[in-house]
Amino acid sequence: MPQQKLASVNKFKTKEALIGIVGLGYVGLPLMLRYNAIGFRVLGIDIDESKVSKLNAGQSYIEHIPADKITAARQSGFEATTDFRRVSECDALILCVPTPLNKYREPDMSFVIDTTNALKPYLRAGQVVSLESTTYPGTTEEELLPRVQEGGLVVGESIFLVYSPEREDPGNPDFETRTIPKVIGGHTPACLEVGIALYEQAIDQVVSVSSTKAAEMTKLLENIHRAVNIGLVNEMKIVADRMGIDIFEVVDAAATKPFGFTAYYPGPGLGGHCIPIDPFYLTWKAREYGLHTRFIELSGEVNQAMPEYVLSKLMDGLNDSGKALKGSKVLVLGIAYKKNVDDMRESPSVEIMELIEAKGGIVAYSDPHVLVFPKMREHHFELSSEALTADNLASFDAVVLATDHDKFDYDLIKQHAKLVVDSRGKYRAPAPHIIKA
Repeated sequence: MPQQKLASVNKFKTKEALIGIVGLGYVGLPLMLRYNAIGFRVLGIDIDESKVSKLNAGQSYIEHIPADKITAARQSGFEATTDFRRVSECDALILCVPTPLNKYREPDMSFVIDTTNALKPYLRAGQVVSLESTTYPGTTEEELLPRVQEGGLVVGESIFLVYSPEREDPGNPDFETRTIPKVIGGHTPACLEVGIALYEQAIDQVVSVSSTKAAEMTKLLENIHRAVNIGLVNEMKIVADRMGIDIFEVVDAAATKPFGFTAYYPGPGLGGHCIPIDPFYLTWKAREYGLHTRFIELSGEVNQAMPEYVLSKLMDGLNDSGKALKGSKVLVLGIAYKKNVDDMRESPSVEIMELIEAKGGIVAYSDPHVLVFPKMREHHFELSSEALTADNLASFDAVVLATDHDKFDYDLIKQHAKLVVDSRGKYRAPAPHIIKA
């Protein structure tokens, strides 16, 4: 049915299409703004009523996306809904839902499956369905394809199915949705053609691959590359520390080599929605093929051990002052997973806080981007951000620098904290009360 493909392609090229974005978080919201900005009508669909209400009121719930952008989008036709019946109005359905791990470190596909099941009754001919959530190779074929075709639609003829992984980097001022190249794989050549027509309107460079599986594997390789290299430099940090060498000085020096080296810096562990999670999608799927992904699992072990390493450094520092961690007041600086954002997903800072509390420490935090500790699926503290004043800093037995936000006054911290445990290499000059972790 080439007419259907041609009609769908033309709708995107003429911007007559209604773009449906399912899941309005760190990935879906920037994508909505981009399509809205270039003149498409956009419908946002989410199960979270509070998110939908805020968006329809012109408010933002993500720090680096200002409310005035949401207001402008509303004024130019964007609306959000929890009503999945409106799926039938959309010409494209872009799925931007979470793919976390369960307690056994296995993929939790419930959000993808539940969302696809919710869309299913309202799918119609001419639509393109695109999955952007990071997942294991085969998900689009194994989970989406049969569900999309259940009602009699034929993928590649009457409806089109693609996988195009998100590549958002929250808080990075150097890149935006438009400028990050978009990888896309289609279930059939016709699917790919319609998918390219959907994305090439909004993204400067679209990179097509031969299948949805290849696109799924591409995203995993990107994130595994980063996880393995961070695991390597975290292990090097421990070795260098034992030898009395500053690993940050070493990485800086190595980075001057103009070829064959990419600088990765150590930290207190991995955070965010990708790097700590995605490698395990491949290790899980590889077991189906009788393969054991040793590199990936080893880097995961190293990175997951980093919060414990920071804790041991904190305990050593307190011990040198004649104090036990039990009963000591400890201030954790930065609880977002990386600097200058409000994103708490998989943040190693939270694990450090739990470890301190489990050892009897009295924990508090300061984060200019997260003023109240949010409700999280697995972690909860009844805390709000402490003010960083000279007196307040001096009242703590130790300060753990976990996330190096630019808004922190590092001179003030150095001057008034009794003990600083620096997991980010902010303090390069040696000082008796600063411990590198």
